[in-house]
Amino acid sequence: MSPPFIFIATNRLKAGQLDRERQRVPGLVEFIEASEPRLIAFNEYVNEAGDEVTVVQVHPDAASMEAHMEIVRERALQAYAETLDATLRVQVFGQPTAAILEALRTQAGNGVGGQRQRRAPRRVHPLGRRALIGRLA
Repeated sequence: MSPPFIFIATNRLKAGQLDRERQRVPGLVEFIEASEPRLIAFNEYVNEAGDEVTVVQVHPDAASMEAHMEIVRERALQAYAETLDATLRVQVFGQPTAAILEALRTQAGNGVGGQRQRRAPRRVHPLGRRALIGRLA
Protein backbone atom coordinates (compact mmCIF):
# COMPACT_ATOMS: atom_id res chain seq x y z
CA MET A 1 0.00 0.00 0.00
CA SER A 2 1.44 3.37 -0.99
CA PRO A 3 1.57 6.22 1.53
CA PRO A 4 -1.04 8.98 1.32
CA PHE A 5 -0.47 12.34 -0.33
CA ILE A 6 -0.59 15.05 2.34
CA PHE A 7 -0.98 18.74 1.60
CA ILE A 8 -0.68 21.47 4.25
CA ALA A 9 -1.06 25.16 3.44
CA THR A 10 -1.06 28.15 5.76
CA ASN A 11 -2.85 31.26 4.51
CA ARG A 12 -3.05 34.77 5.92
CA LEU A 13 -6.60 36.03 6.31
CA LYS A 14 -7.59 39.45 5.11
CA ALA A 15 -8.02 41.85 8.02
CA GLY A 16 -11.30 41.35 9.85
CA GLN A 17 -12.36 38.31 7.79
CA LEU A 18 -12.16 35.51 10.38
CA ASP A 19 -15.93 35.42 10.96
CA ARG A 20 -16.56 35.33 7.22
CA GLU A 21 -14.03 32.48 6.88
CA ARG A 22 -15.80 30.58 9.67
CA GLN A 23 -19.04 30.97 7.71
CA ARG A 24 -17.45 29.94 4.39
CA VAL A 25 -15.68 26.74 5.44
CA PRO A 26 -18.64 24.54 6.50
CA GLY A 27 -20.19 24.98 3.03
CA LEU A 28 -16.85 24.15 1.43
CA VAL A 29 -16.57 21.00 3.55
CA GLU A 30 -20.09 19.92 2.54
CA PHE A 31 -19.24 20.54 -1.13
CA ILE A 32 -16.01 18.55 -0.85
CA GLU A 33 -17.72 15.69 0.95
CA ALA A 34 -20.32 15.44 -1.81
CA SER A 35 -17.84 15.87 -4.67
CA GLU A 36 -14.74 13.99 -3.59
CA PRO A 37 -15.37 10.50 -2.22
CA ARG A 38 -11.67 9.57 -2.37
CA LEU A 39 -10.45 12.40 -0.12
CA ILE A 40 -9.48 10.94 3.28
CA ALA A 41 -9.44 14.13 5.37
CA PHE A 42 -9.86 17.89 4.94
CA ASN A 43 -9.42 20.09 8.01
CA GLU A 44 -8.97 23.83 8.42
CA TYR A 45 -7.56 25.36 11.59
CA VAL A 46 -7.25 28.98 12.71
CA ASN A 47 -4.35 30.26 14.79
CA GLU A 48 -4.81 31.88 18.18
CA ALA A 49 -4.38 35.40 16.77
CA GLY A 50 -7.16 34.75 14.26
CA ASP A 51 -5.11 36.00 11.31
CA GLU A 52 -4.00 32.71 9.73
CA VAL A 53 -5.68 29.47 8.73
CA THR A 54 -3.99 26.17 8.00
CA VAL A 55 -5.59 23.59 5.73
CA VAL A 56 -4.55 19.96 6.16
CA GLN A 57 -5.62 17.57 3.40
CA VAL A 58 -4.96 13.83 3.24
CA HIS A 59 -5.46 12.19 -0.14
CA PRO A 60 -4.96 8.53 -1.06
CA ASP A 61 -2.61 9.62 -3.88
CA ALA A 62 -1.53 12.58 -6.01
CA ALA A 63 -4.32 11.93 -8.54
CA SER A 64 -6.85 12.66 -5.80
CA MET A 65 -5.09 15.96 -5.06
CA GLU A 66 -5.13 16.87 -8.76
CA ALA A 67 -8.86 16.16 -8.91
CA HIS A 68 -9.42 18.19 -5.74
CA MET A 69 -7.63 21.22 -7.20
CA GLU A 70 -9.83 21.11 -10.28
CA ILE A 71 -13.05 20.53 -8.33
CA VAL A 72 -12.51 23.41 -5.89
CA ARG A 73 -10.86 25.85 -8.32
CA GLU A 74 -13.76 28.32 -8.46
CA ARG A 75 -14.29 28.18 -4.70
CA ALA A 76 -10.58 28.77 -4.09
CA LEU A 77 -10.61 31.83 -6.33
CA GLN A 78 -13.65 33.09 -4.46
CA ALA A 79 -11.92 32.52 -1.10
CA TYR A 80 -8.92 34.58 -2.22
CA ALA A 81 -11.26 37.33 -3.39
CA GLU A 82 -13.20 37.37 -0.12
CA THR A 83 -11.27 36.10 2.92
CA LEU A 84 -7.74 34.92 2.10
CA ASP A 85 -4.94 37.40 1.62
CA ALA A 86 -1.93 35.23 0.76
CA THR A 87 -0.47 31.75 0.99
CA LEU A 88 2.36 31.86 3.51
CA ARG A 89 3.58 28.26 3.58
CA VAL A 90 2.94 25.03 1.70
CA GLN A 91 4.09 21.55 2.67
CA VAL A 92 3.63 18.51 0.45
CA PHE A 93 4.32 14.97 1.63
CA GLY A 94 4.34 12.54 -1.26
CA GLN A 95 5.28 12.88 -4.92
CA PRO A 96 3.41 15.78 -6.55
CA THR A 97 2.67 15.67 -10.24
CA ALA A 98 3.79 18.39 -12.63
CA ALA A 99 0.20 19.69 -12.71
CA ILE A 100 0.11 19.99 -8.91
CA LEU A 101 3.43 21.84 -8.83
CA GLU A 102 2.32 24.24 -11.54
CA ALA A 103 -0.97 24.97 -9.75
CA LEU A 104 0.84 25.57 -6.46
CA ARG A 105 3.35 27.90 -8.11
CA THR A 106 0.47 29.86 -9.61
CA GLN A 107 -1.36 30.00 -6.28
CA ALA A 108 1.55 30.80 -4.00
CA GLY A 109 4.19 32.30 -6.25
CA ASN A 110 7.78 31.26 -6.68
CA GLY A 111 8.19 30.20 -3.04
CA VAL A 112 6.59 26.84 -3.85
CA GLY A 113 8.32 24.03 -5.65
CA GLY A 114 11.61 23.87 -3.79
CA GLN A 115 12.01 21.11 -1.25
CA ARG A 116 9.53 18.27 -1.17
CA GLN A 117 9.33 15.44 1.31
CA ARG A 118 8.76 12.22 -0.60
CA ARG A 119 7.86 10.03 2.35
CA ALA A 120 5.34 10.47 5.09
CA PRO A 121 6.81 12.44 8.03
CA ARG A 122 8.21 10.37 10.89
CA ARG A 123 7.01 12.86 13.49
CA VAL A 124 3.91 14.94 13.64
CA HIS A 125 4.59 18.51 14.65
CA PRO A 126 1.67 20.32 16.22
CA LEU A 127 0.34 23.34 14.38
CA GLY A 128 0.42 25.33 17.61
CA ARG A 129 -2.73 26.36 19.36
CA ARG A 130 -5.27 26.34 16.61
CA ALA A 131 -9.01 25.92 16.62
CA LEU A 132 -10.74 23.67 14.11
CA ILE A 133 -13.00 25.57 11.69
CA GLY A 134 -14.17 22.82 9.37
CA ARG A 135 -13.58 19.13 9.03
CA LEU A 136 -14.17 16.23 6.68
CA ALA A 137 -12.96 12.94 8.12
